[in-house]
Amino acid sequence: MKKPEPTPVSVIDFDKDAKEIVTLMTDVAVQASLNLIEKDYPYWETFKYKVKGDSKLKDVNPVSLWKIVKLRRSQSSSRVVISSVTGFEFSYTSTERSLRLLHEFDMNLGGNMQGVGIIPQENKNRYLISSIMEEAIASSLLEGAATTREKAKQMLRSQREPRNEAEKMVLNNYLTIRRVLELKNEELSVDLIRDIHATVTKGTLKNEANEGNFRSNNEVQIVDSITGEVFYTPPDFELLEKLMEAVCNFANEDNESEFIHPIIRGIILHFLIGYIHPFVDGNGRTARALFYWFLLSRKYWLIEYLSISRILLQAPSQYAKAYLHSEFDNNDLTYFIDFNLKTLKQSLTELQAYINWTVEDRRKVFSLIVNQDFNERQIDIIKDFLRDKDQTISIKEIESKFGIANQTARTDLLDLVDKGYIKVRTMGRKMIFFPIEDLEDKLKK
Repeated sequence: MKKPEPTPVSVIDFDKDAKEIVTLMTDVAVQASLNLIEKDYPYWETFKYKVKGDSKLKDVNPVSLWKIVKLRRSQSSSRVVISSVTGFEFSYTSTERSLRLLHEFDMNLGGNMQGVGIIPQENKNRYLISSIMEEAIASSLLEGAATTREKAKQMLRSQREPRNEAEKMVLNNYLTIRRVLELKNEELSVDLIRDIHATVTKGTLKNEANEGNFRSNNEVQIVDSITGEVFYTPPDFELLEKLMEAVCNFANEDNESEFIHPIIRGIILHFLIGYIHPFVDGNGRTARALFYWFLLSRKYWLIEYLSISRILLQAPSQYAKAYLHSEFDNNDLTYFIDFNLKTLKQSLTELQAYINWTVEDRRKVFSLIVNQDFNERQIDIIKDFLRDKDQTISIKEIESKFGIANQTARTDLLDLVDKGYIKVRTMGRKMIFFPIEDLEDKLKK
């Protein structure tokens, strides 16, 4: 990834700039074009490109316009001071788009209705397990785990031991999200952050002494994996205890006089873990887990069913740039906040689409088996076999997929065997189930 171009000096020198700035600010055509460009809150590189591409602005110095934009932003921004340590004063602007998205999330992610009309009650447990698996796998792939989604999901469903470091990462992420669900009523503390990091990195670090412990040197830097160019140097390790205490205070703060929307606060918490980089490795996974924890702790219960990392995995460079743009532009968190709000929106949209598709898909299966005595889990098993006639499943996988007891999973599968829809063979002590060759024809009959 190319290192972002640093932003130019944005302070207006009234001895040198006053006349030009006043002229530009009173030019109606210039201001109209500037308003359109500013609507997306672009970083300097994109801003400069858009200015040069606008016919009304082609003769205007982009740096002069940038100074006007930065002045505007400063007048409408909110200030966030995390610590007295240099570099820990931030700002962010509530854009029109962010306010609209926050309203939508308030309507859909939280409240007391617990998903009436969003997730069918009978499928909640299955959706939850599936989403936790997806998030665990995507978060691992985002950090470079060398495995595939299919292999990782098969490992989690069958509950077998991980065979390599990549699979350990996936399992750790899965256990971390389950752990986060348990901790959602706790206040954030340094010990809780260490706990989450120890779970997410167990058995995957070169030195296991680093599991759950802050780094003890300044050798960690954010660099380009290809060129080795340094993008960012985190704070001195001797400041970590103080800074992480400040992060916890920020997360637990409930100051109504300086209200920060809970989702914005959660995103800032996400940012701060990456910015401080308290651990030798596993900072990204810890940051995303804490984001989940924070929204759950603030009653945004539907976050359990969303896979944020799966969306981030589609655009990892944009995720990294969102960090860097905020850091390079005087700690303006708006870039990181807007990116994460868009990611959250896409994740919610995909969940809604998936649920609608699943409901329609189930309707089609129901039309084939309307006269048969199947429960919801058996319908799902048949549906999977119709999609992939070459797959096999075990009792353990069904137990894990639906979050049911071993005996219930065994009963579901053996009942389908007795009815002649699937077959079973024994491999050692393990029973393996697979569909009959003419499954669809039998269902139609």
